[in-house]
Amino acid sequence: MRQSVIIDCFPESAARYRKGYAVVAIDVIRATTMAISAVAAGWRCYAVPTLEAARSLHRELDNAVLAGEVGGNMPEGFNMNNSPVELARRTDSHRPLILLSSSGTQLIREAGRCEAAYLACLRNYTAMAKYLVGRHQRIALIGAGSRGEFREEDEMCCAWIAEGLMRHGCQAENATTRDRVNRWKDAPAAACFVGHSVDYLRRTGQLGDLDFILAHLDDLNAIFTLREGQIAIMPAAKRHQNRTLSGSRVSAAKMAG
Repeated sequence: MRQSVIIDCFPESAARYRKGYAVVAIDVIRATTMAISAVAAGWRCYAVPTLEAARSLHRELDNAVLAGEVGGNMPEGFNMNNSPVELARRTDSHRPLILLSSSGTQLIREAGRCEAAYLACLRNYTAMAKYLVGRHQRIALIGAGSRGEFREEDEMCCAWIAEGLMRHGCQAENATTRDRVNRWKDAPAAACFVGHSVDYLRRTGQLGDLDFILAHLDDLNAIFTLREGQIAIMPAAKRHQNRTLSGSRVSAAKMAG
């Protein structure tokens, strides 16, 4: 039986894929970019679904950094926002990092209830696709979404991973997945940064995170998984590293748009 892939959205959708699927959680702006960047930089990163869970874990972990937002606002007592560019400026990566976001960390935790759970963003989409080829029979790529919308940047990241799989014989499970791949497969990275997520960053003076994302396209050859709430990193499997997914979007044309 051929491998298959489906693209879906929202944290609650992960429940559809608890059995028989590997689930990839994607929240480009900003939770999976933040978590992946943190772990790649040496942080111990824990994703939590609620403010109460964040505060509870903070009481358990020694000297942990509380990072994140609820409804776009940083909660009282938190050390920093859900901001990869702000994280990159910090020098205390020896401390645990507790990450909370409105929808992204909820999706990460819901994915963790499935048979296999991964995290992806625009930093590791090629490595993720290469790793998944031939590894799981069925794959669900799920965007975090926000306020009932499948955000453009998440849809594009899902589509790029799906395209890489489909080039190696994986079949789309439905027409919607095929349409999403066709919509984004030849688009430059900047084409997705037109929606409400970017409007929010602009209104709140956080466009530095957008610059960070565009400056770190496809620069990590690593796979990120979830183990009991903690994000873990592992190198891309050796048997997949020699495969070539043609048409990498790290080209100058893709970056420039």
